[in-house]
Formats: sequence, C-alpha cells, structure tokens
Amino acid sequence: MQITLEVPEYSPKTGILLHWVGDFEITVVLEAGAVSIRANQAGLVSLAGHLLNLAQEATTAGCHAHLDEHNSLQEGSLELILVRE
Repeated sequence: MQITLEVPEYSPKTGILLHWVGDFEITVVLEAGAVSIRANQAGLVSLAGHLLNLAQEATTAGCHAHLDEHNSLQEGSLELILVRE
C-alpha cells in the first residue's frame, strides 16, 4: 500500500500549516493511566502528515500543533500537543 501525503512547506512567517484529510475523526482519551489516540483512516493519515510537517528540516524547535475538542478533535477529547524539539 502506498499513501501520498500533502505536507505544507514550513515557513518562519506562517509557521506550520496543518493539512487535514477528508472526514477525519480523532479522539484522545486517558484509559487506565495511558493515553489512547483513536482515529479513523483519514484521522491517522492527517496525524502522520502533521508529524512529518514538524519533522521538516526547516522547522525550528518549539514549533507545535495544539489540538483539542474545540480545534479538530472529537468532543470529550483530551488536549494533544505535538512539539518539535
């Protein structure tokens, strides 16, 4: 299987730009002391793209994507912050 992802080029002026795939659904919950990220295929592909976005050579330390139920995650989700170190 081959999946092609659109990863917007990082720019210090605009920061990271997130590209979402189709009808993505992502839920982040705490279960028995562990964080569980549940997603449909579009959600998993979207998250993979966000991680690749942060992994770009030009992306600087501290760049991050902050996701919560008011910004892209399903209702009741915990906050999810993806950070470039």
